[in-house]
Amino acid sequence: MEIRDKAFVAIEYSLALDSGKVVDKSTPGKPLTYIHNAGQMLPGVESRLEGLCADQSIRFTVEAEEGFGQPRAELFRPVPRDRFPQDAVIQPGMAFQSVGPSGDLTFVVSEVDGDTITVDLNHPLCGERLHFDIRVVEVRAATSEELAAI
Repeated sequence: MEIRDKAFVAIEYSLALDSGKVVDKSTPGKPLTYIHNAGQMLPGVESRLEGLCADQSIRFTVEAEEGFGQPRAELFRPVPRDRFPQDAVIQPGMAFQSVGPSGDLTFVVSEVDGDTITVDLNHPLCGERLHFDIRVVEVRAATSEELAAI
């Protein structure tokens, strides 16, 4: 079966940046699964997997616009220093995790100015060109339960 609209897909993958640094990959023996064209995968990845079958492999590059997009200025936000741990030495480039209304949130400090810390809430891979190495492990019709869960 080919990867097509609403198919269940399992892939093994590696994701690297232009520098060659691998920033994410699937766990051996535990492929990433998703329902094709259900908004669970980056558009630039789905478009390149369309039509592939199990046991096929592909390498491709996704530009930022088809990946996590370009950084958005409105996602740089000032936060009062007292919202951070008292004993922490806060410096630009530091990453923190917090819990927001939609769940876990990772952000990076972009600037420290006295009692105001500017944080970047953009996705950490925003603005990056993404290099994928993917092997399709399984393609099948999604079950009604899998489709109901999306």
